Amino acid sequence: MSDNRFGERLHALRTGAGISQEGLAQRAGISVRALSNMERGRTRGPRQRTVEALAAALGVDGVVGHELEDAARSGRPRAVGGTGAGTGPGAGSAAVHGLALPRDLCDFTARGPALAGLRVLAEHLDPARPPVAVICGQPGLGKTAFAVHAAHMLAPRFPDGQYAVDLRGMDPKPTPPREVLARLLYALGVAETAVPAATDERSGLLRSVLRERRVLLLLDNAADEDQVRPLLPGHGACLTLVTSRRSLAGLEAVHRTELTLLRREDAVELLTRVIGSERVEREAQAARDLAELCGYLPLAVRIAAQRLASRPGETLAKLVAQLTAHGDRLDTLQAGSLQIRSAFTLSYRQLSPAARTVFRRASLSCGPDFSPGTAALLAGIPPRQTARCIERLADAGLLQPHSTADRYRFHDLLRLFAAEQLVEDDDPTQIATAQDRAAHWMLGRATAAALRFDADHHQDAPEGDPDPATAPTDREQARIWLEAERPQWLAALGQAQAAGRHQQVIDAAEAMHWFSDVTAHWELWAEVFQRAVDSARALGSRRDEAVHLNYLAWACNFCLHDYPAALAAAQAALAAAYEAADQLQAGWALGYEAGALRRLGRTDESIVRLHEAAAHLRNHTDAQFRLAELTILNTLGQHLRYANRTDEALVIHRRSEALCLAGVPGKPHDLVATYLAQTRHNLGSDLMALGQWGQAESPLRAALAHFEEGRMPAWSEPVRLDLGITLRHLNRHHEARATLTTAHRTLAGLNNPRQREAADELCQVTAAFAIADRPAG
Repeated sequence: MSDNRFGERLHALRTGAGISQEGLAQRAGISVRALSNMERGRTRGPRQRTVEALAAALGVDGVVGHELEDAARSGRPRAVGGTGAGTGPGAGSAAVHGLALPRDLCDFTARGPALAGLRVLAEHLDPARPPVAVICGQPGLGKTAFAVHAAHMLAPRFPDGQYAVDLRGMDPKPTPPREVLARLLYALGVAETAVPAATDERSGLLRSVLRERRVLLLLDNAADEDQVRPLLPGHGACLTLVTSRRSLAGLEAVHRTELTLLRREDAVELLTRVIGSERVEREAQAARDLAELCGYLPLAVRIAAQRLASRPGETLAKLVAQLTAHGDRLDTLQAGSLQIRSAFTLSYRQLSPAARTVFRRASLSCGPDFSPGTAALLAGIPPRQTARCIERLADAGLLQPHSTADRYRFHDLLRLFAAEQLVEDDDPTQIATAQDRAAHWMLGRATAAALRFDADHHQDAPEGDPDPATAPTDREQARIWLEAERPQWLAALGQAQAAGRHQQVIDAAEAMHWFSDVTAHWELWAEVFQRAVDSARALGSRRDEAVHLNYLAWACNFCLHDYPAALAAAQAALAAAYEAADQLQAGWALGYEAGALRRLGRTDESIVRLHEAAAHLRNHTDAQFRLAELTILNTLGQHLRYANRTDEALVIHRRSEALCLAGVPGKPHDLVATYLAQTRHNLGSDLMALGQWGQAESPLRAALAHFEEGRMPAWSEPVRLDLGITLRHLNRHHEARATLTTAHRTLAGLNNPRQREAADELCQVTAAFAIADRPAG
């Protein structure tokens, strides 16, 4: 028989079918030169996938197809002397085989700790328990490149061979274990006639062959655990590297290497290695921006780098500008056959229809992450089914789970991809319906949760929650939900306003009023109350407009520290209150106007406004007026202290304390206790201003204890700062430093204007320590 059995058979089939070389090459997806080399005998044993493609293009199957494969197999390299199982030590070490490791990348970058972990695994290898390392992570992390690089690095430790197999896990039909086992056994020098037919027997033979060899196996792109298990060695000095987009959580007793995004400096280094240091140094900031726009995803960074390498005259800044155009980012991230979108598409196509829907619709969520509940609302799928889909998405690397909370997030580029799929697969009506459904539910839950903080009703279960069975049952649960879902319900508020549901916007903002006191460090309150103001105007309700303008003035004063805006809002609130004949809102408006005036340095005017506010409030017996009067008195005392009229301030704050201790009829104790804590903070501040440091400590500690218990950092931390100052003046420097350190750190986190004062006080107490430690003489 001719040495060119395969080429002759292929030529006969092609000419018999009347197909030209060009035509067959195009149908089979190979080059004309490759086909010509096969027919002429230059290539005598093409890979099985190539043979299958040629058979399909020729329209042959069954016996003829098997004959073509047999002819190709006879031309493939065999192990030197390998006619049997070859189980002796070193057998096959000199073999030539078709499963050699892919080419390593000379510009491979980073992953030092992960590589070190595999090196340790190889160094301490126990032949009784041959290690298996699973390398997993989201699409684009460079799992295959990492595994190939690691395999080349470790190759000298495995002199009996290194074998790499692509398991085709992302194909519609991944390679069956039976076929992979045959390819491995042939490559290891086992004769075709010695390979059994059954998968289990092939698996057993593989374990037997590997028992006395030092071999490295790279099983790339695994579909699932069932595909991998039959391929693993049972005994011997072997190391197996498995890569997969799935976590393969069901594989027992394996070492897990979960790759993460690159650090910024590593992403820039990868860019440097591909395009050269000169271009990166010339545009250092553009290089950093480019890495960020690629989301520090290795594949995306490599694509950008390869694109730049192929265009040496193009600047990095130009590519940055192209990627910044949000809608074109995935289109721009391609270089020749390398495309970021293709990497994502492979995983997306593996999903069930329900999981695809969850993936697409989750891109409509707001904020950095989302809950399964939000995903269920957007997908229109029952919560339990959605939770299962999310688990599959996380397992496939398409979503990243939060380490402690039941929440998930997209990589930036995957979110763009999901949004693309949404536009392609969902019509605008479906998208609008999903958003409206989620907004209705979110705003209903947010309103009910916020009402838990309403001092008059927090003991009762608020009405109106869309799903009472899962609603928060107390303030703590309500706080956790409102904080976690903050971006969702804020977006829902905007959607309700855009849809003309103005009363719903006003009701939600009103419910949020008390909760905003607990979270005064949130800047979003200005947006919440501005929306309520706009909705009140749309409905023509001057009273609601006055209420929410007052809330807006509060937000500008305490959250944004934008005092001109606070002054304008308070003055508008006063005008609306007068028109609505609402004395309570007029009193509040004058108080908020006074607060803005004092912060703008106009303290004398602020004191006049506060006296006017008190006049609006004092002749009313309603509990709401009493609470407003307490606030105005506290504020008046503050402003008198700022005007160096501290004795007058102390008298007013003593009066406020007496009113709080007497109680406010019809108002719960907890609410009045908060007013009392505010009053005691003011009393402590008055005593500090008078230099009565010893007397100031007690009211400050009482105020701090209440605000800490209520988890109200915007209130507790200024008190803590004042307590630290008091302790410093009492020469209790150890306590002062600890107190001031905490106050400075937290005030900085809240972006509170007093953070600078805290820093100065901390410097003073530190200097006092230095003086105390200085040697005498």
